[in-house]
Amino acid sequence: MPRRTDSLGFGATLPATVGRVVEASAEIRERAPERLGFQHAVLCQVGLPRRHHDGRTFERTSGTASLLVEAGRLWDGRAWREQPLPYGPRPRLALIHVITEAVRTRSPVVEVGNSVREFLTKLGSHTSGRDYAAFRRQMMALAACRMTLGMAANGAAVTVDAKPFKRFEAWLHPTGDQHTLWPGELELTGEFYDTLREHAVPLDHRALAALTHSALAIDIYTWLAHRLHRVRKAEGVMLSWGNLREQFGIEYRESRDFKRAFRLALRQALAVYPEAKVEDVLGGVRLRASLPPVRQTRVLVRRK
Repeated sequence: MPRRTDSLGFGATLPATVGRVVEASAEIRERAPERLGFQHAVLCQVGLPRRHHDGRTFERTSGTASLLVEAGRLWDGRAWREQPLPYGPRPRLALIHVITEAVRTRSPVVEVGNSVREFLTKLGSHTSGRDYAAFRRQMMALAACRMTLGMAANGAAVTVDAKPFKRFEAWLHPTGDQHTLWPGELELTGEFYDTLREHAVPLDHRALAALTHSALAIDIYTWLAHRLHRVRKAEGVMLSWGNLREQFGIEYRESRDFKRAFRLALRQALAVYPEAKVEDVLGGVRLRASLPPVRQTRVLVRRK
């Protein structure tokens, strides 16, 4: 495992992932973010698969929020090729990047760069050949899939039946270094884009960059960013391990394995969200009212 000297000056060596979290935590405590990210509120509550999933559909539900992902196909110029379900940190970061750019530019059409390497760099991810190939596969899977969001809005249950990417014109060339023949754009569907007006959650970009190694840590961070400032009870909200496993742990066969993984990822998420008030208590965790990780930002999107 790559190791690095920690930034606190004690000369101790830390795994690269831990060192990245420690450095981000110190910076986040010292100053406000210069750059924000945004995630859809439903995807803050129910995330994509975290591991490879053999099936063609995937569901995750928490309360009134639900996500249905269906694997799709992409045209490669000669035939329709089946794509797997997207999973892991990369599709999460890609979605956050695309949603962030849509919010920033107030447009459903997002430029992703003329090569995969450029897009990887924008996301703060590695750009080696193997990383490029893995990221390209995940982006193809993400572009091909259909996502259906279930949520509550204005006291009613709402189904947003929309493929998040309406158009995918990028990366047909087999190498990441060379420009494609297309402009490298993604276009969000109008339905998905319109929901960002009310359901885009602001995030600290530095926290996301520190958690790129863990899909579970990203999910916990975005969930807390959406959830904690909504807690109203003075005593907080108690969530049992059963509640947490239903929301976050369907990939784990054993409860003890989930608890171990969740506690580790929670510590990492809390390190880059210092305002979060979360207690590990008997039987689960307790959430207490907390300031959001970044000051609430009014989201303006231009209707199509």
